[in-house]
Amino acid sequence: MNLEDIQAVIDSAKARGTHQLTTYVRGRLPEASDSDIQETADVLLEIIESVPLLLAAAAKGAEDQNLGHIVQPVLDRAARYFLHPVDLMPEMVLGLPGLLDDTYLVFRILQVLEEGPEPLVDWDLHHPTSLIRSLLVDPVGRQLDAMSALAFEEVVDEVRQSWGAETLEA
Repeated sequence: MNLEDIQAVIDSAKARGTHQLTTYVRGRLPEASDSDIQETADVLLEIIESVPLLLAAAAKGAEDQNLGHIVQPVLDRAARYFLHPVDLMPEMVLGLPGLLDDTYLVFRILQVLEEGPEPLVDWDLHHPTSLIRSLLVDPVGRQLDAMSALAFEEVVDEVRQSWGAETLEA
């Protein structure tokens, strides 16, 4: 997982300006006031910028719980999508709004990982995930939900077995 490359993708999208994110939010929330639109765009930017830190924290949490060998492939899949997406919302065209699908997928994957006996990160994942999902067009959101589920197909049984074994040892 190359967090520097993820940061570079974010920096590249930010270099094109934050106005595209504000415009996207305005289009998705046409009844919202200008201040609410700006506040939502600012929160979305913070969420997008948190992705490298969140992935690093999740990887460390997994290692601390001796689950790194199981969790890391799932985190790597999220990072790969962020870096080499079959993009539903391309950041090369859309700028920062194009990172919402990538960010949502990372947060969804981490939400599923949080269903274990101990959370990997001490972050509120529900609010940012719900906010982004509410701003995605439904077909994109459904596809991303399906992609996050696919990220676990290969490892879900192994993760649950590890969690069960740790519970039995405790």
